Amino acid sequence: MDTPREIEIKLTTPPESFSVIRGSLPAKSVRGEKSATLVSVYFDTDKLDLHKHGLSLRVRHDGRRHLQTIKSENGETLSTRGEWERTVQSDLPDLEAAQDTPIAKVLDKKKMRRGVRPIFETRVTRTTYPIKVGDSLIEVAFDEGEIDTGRESLRLSEVELELKRGHPDDLFRLARTITERASTELALTSKAERGYRLITGDELAAIKGAPVLLRPRMTTAEAFQAIARACLRQLVDNLPALRKGDSEALHQARVALRRLRAAISLFADVVRASSTDAIKNELKWITSEFGPAREMDVLWARADATAKEAQALAADAELDGLPALEDELAHRRQRAFQRARAAIESPRFRMLLIDLAAWIEVGEWLTVDDPLQRAESELPIERFAASALDRRWRSALKRGRKLRSLDPGRRHKLRIAVKKIRYASEFFVGVFPGSKANRRRKAFLDTLEPVQDCLGELNDITVHQHLTSDLATEPARGTRRNGAGKTAFAAGILSGHEQARLANVLDAAERAFRRCAQVKPYW
Repeated sequence: MDTPREIEIKLTTPPESFSVIRGSLPAKSVRGEKSATLVSVYFDTDKLDLHKHGLSLRVRHDGRRHLQTIKSENGETLSTRGEWERTVQSDLPDLEAAQDTPIAKVLDKKKMRRGVRPIFETRVTRTTYPIKVGDSLIEVAFDEGEIDTGRESLRLSEVELELKRGHPDDLFRLARTITERASTELALTSKAERGYRLITGDELAAIKGAPVLLRPRMTTAEAFQAIARACLRQLVDNLPALRKGDSEALHQARVALRRLRAAISLFADVVRASSTDAIKNELKWITSEFGPAREMDVLWARADATAKEAQALAADAELDGLPALEDELAHRRQRAFQRARAAIESPRFRMLLIDLAAWIEVGEWLTVDDPLQRAESELPIERFAASALDRRWRSALKRGRKLRSLDPGRRHKLRIAVKKIRYASEFFVGVFPGSKANRRRKAFLDTLEPVQDCLGELNDITVHQHLTSDLATEPARGTRRNGAGKTAFAAGILSGHEQARLANVLDAAERAFRRCAQVKPYW
């Protein structure tokens, strides 16, 4: 069965930006403007079976028509989704007419089909314009309205760019032009997905990265695109909660960036291009903007743990400065979060999201005229993955044997190398199928996890010692109160606790590496 494809880019934007965006469109293209009020009712079972399978089912009221639409929310690219449409005769879906679509396998029993009911609706005023960009025809749609579950509602304000005819790179070119001139942001969540998150209470929740679905027969280039799409989606999905100051959302956004940068490193020979260097620089920039908030978050937690330990073990004199120290850390943590939020509100970050999506889908690395790079790109992912994992694992084990002699900088590099191996193992789950490979991969990851934890803790100790040294010499900068000396003394206590942990963590890391050397690779 051939799957119809909808190729589109969605941008969220405040309604006041609509006029700016319209003004940036080619003047001759705004002819043919159409406006309509669209009411769409979404259907699912009480257990949300369709949603769990990445599907949505809606009936849209478009004038006197009732249009049934089934969409696959798991598109092969960032801008494509499977879509099946047909006219129905009532407000309810016609499930018998959907037997040639993916929902037939999900709703394969009469009891399940009888359980399908309306769960939320969207009410949108849509104005559309046909736009010519190069040789491509693009429909620009301005949507303003709301999602309503009956108990809660959520405002909608979006611009959708749908490629009707032509080349996807023209679609991204128009998205970039709009983002340059108006306050817009790439959105990878459909109205259906936002409705489901409103129902489940996940609209402002931190989102973990979804598994990457790779197949052994994929080319290396196709596999990289699938991985990069998953990383970008995880980053974008965590922005709403990050804006609210959610520390877990910040952590998940940083994980998305680390995973993407690890993937670019793993596939370096495949994605070689001048545009890749520009993307890497921008990813490094936004990572550095998020870093201080995460560091202060972890140090704040360590200070709290140290305070509890000190209450049980130390004299009262040593405790005097700890409350002030925790207050100062909370203040610095808040400032670091403000920095992270300012970064994601910046035009630079909004443009990065568009450029990153375009680079993944239509970047110049996909069309380079280099036989060697083309050969790397066309290599089956199974062969590429085995070679990449084996090479990196041997290197990590060699460096791990000299762990105690490494300075903090080289330990940090080893930590990054181990983290890349773990991410690669997560990326390549589908590349080495079979129960035997699954058992060996689980054993490998179970043994690798303590190594990663120990190296992460060693890095935290180094970072915390630097930060506490700063606090000891310049306590409560910007919020100086009486008792600065006690705060500095408490910072010294915290630094001493971190230093005392170093030897034990190094011992644990060495033991973990020795266990790793005995585990058989699964690739």
